[in-house]
Amino acid sequence: MRSIQKQGGGGHRLGQANANPPQTHQQATSRWGSFGHKNAVMQNLLDEQFQLCCYSELRADEEGLGYHIEHVENKRQNPSRTFDYANLAASALDSAQDLQVFKAQGDVVFGGHAPGKQAACDMLRLVSCHRPDCRRFFAFLSDGRVVPAAGLKPGEQDQAQYTIDILNLNSPFLLTRRRQWWDELDALYEEHLQKNWSLADLAAVDLVPVNSKLSRFFSLSRQFFGPVAESALQQHAPALI
Repeated sequence: MRSIQKQGGGGHRLGQANANPPQTHQQATSRWGSFGHKNAVMQNLLDEQFQLCCYSELRADEEGLGYHIEHVENKRQNPSRTFDYANLAASALDSAQDLQVFKAQGDVVFGGHAPGKQAACDMLRLVSCHRPDCRRFFAFLSDGRVVPAAGLKPGEQDQAQYTIDILNLNSPFLLTRRRQWWDELDALYEEHLQKNWSLADLAAVDLVPVNSKLSRFFSLSRQFFGPVAESALQQHAPALI
């Protein structure tokens, strides 16, 4: 999970709505449902996230999937933050079509629509995508799993595992996609070693934005390349460090 740096306030209309925030879950649901400027807010969110899902770092558009506007702190739990841009993020999957497809295929939904996240979740245990150091809580394995990072304190390890579970970040769909991505990186890495090609250039391909978009699974790629990734980012995209 890469940390999202908020940019701006999401637009004038959202700011207007947030000036008089809802006070109950019913008000939040009703007013959010009738808010007619979600597309503009979504575009702002995707721009600041470089098109990556806020939780899984999937490029949903490359999968033929959509996004929804995620309330990191659920409307039901804190209705006053319904229109607070600092509480919003773009998360796979789309709220209508994608959910129907996943459920019809028997796939377990992940991210903001995961069953655990839809229920009341413990915000003191959830590692937010808006937390500046959120990436240090997680590590990726070659089999596609995301796990709590080594060296965390017991309380931090609990937070990491809780977040993985509540967001279903090890869903079969994500496991498959991350394993495929790791295998692709590994094959390219070995080829570059054998042919004495630049590893820094290889790392930059998937770590440096192109047309304001990042490649899928940015944090996995960053971990995979290690110091080479940090060097490439420092040279080409220091704002992402």
